[in-house]
Amino acid sequence: MVFDYGILHPVRRCIGMEEIAISKFKATCLAVLERVRRTRKPILVTRFGEPVAEVVPPSALPRPEDWLGVMKSSGRIKGDIISPVVDQREWEAMRS
Repeated sequence: MVFDYGILHPVRRCIGMEEIAISKFKATCLAVLERVRRTRKPILVTRFGEPVAEVVPPSALPRPEDWLGVMKSSGRIKGDIISPVVDQREWEAMRS
């Protein structure tokens, strides 16, 4: 059984699926992961001949929506946006 986000699924042994012993997987983990990414073929990791994990390529992620412009036309200008908020006579930097 493989624990997959809270749902138990029996591991399926596909004909032709490559199997690798857990000791060899531990020694060559990064290379195995790269091979799965490159070939898009899953690999079954076994311990004493029993399946313990299945390394599968990631599913294609949907392209994120463009976030630029999502707030377009959602704001309203109320009042003067050019002149200062407080009177210039109250500015400490303007005092001599």
